[in-house]
Amino acid sequence: MISEIIKNRRAVFPAQYNSQPITKEEILSILEAANWAPTHRRTEPWRFKVFHGESQATLGKFMAEYYKETAAKYSEFTYNKFLNNPVKAGCVIAICMQRDEKESIPEWEEIAATAMAVQNMWLTAHSMKIGAYWSSPGVINSMDQHIAMEEGERCLGLFYLGKFDDELPEGTRKTTIEEKTTWL
Repeated sequence: MISEIIKNRRAVFPAQYNSQPITKEEILSILEAANWAPTHRRTEPWRFKVFHGESQATLGKFMAEYYKETAAKYSEFTYNKFLNNPVKAGCVIAICMQRDEKESIPEWEEIAATAMAVQNMWLTAHSMKIGAYWSSPGVINSMDQHIAMEEGERCLGLFYLGKFDDELPEGTRKTTIEEKTTWL
């Protein structure tokens, strides 16, 4: 049931991934789910750049070097995390948003539609026993230095995917939905 998938979905980080590969077919199933997200005026603003295989290492090198050049306070640990996390993953997907060139709807609606596409991806991955994590490091604002992007397209984050063995923790919320709801 979908409500159980929603409640049981968790962020699963690269350190938790095993070495089992993710196939191109599995990635395409996850991306197909994204394509069915709600979209105002059918702008379908979501765009994805898939790093699978050797391109994961080049992504890691780009992010680590970017961090080294721009960090206010450099840490070898953080450098190595940027370098190695993409390679630990089964694949990494750059989450991008293509702004409607006519700007016929507010930008926040395009971002929200892209986020809904990612939620579809996350729920689909979870149902396939593939862990996922949406990361938004500062380097996303400079991804156009590493990958080709269209005019009006911007990167909103990196979506790490990987298979995992461990059981995921039970979910919790700080407050109930009743505390967050006002009936009028």
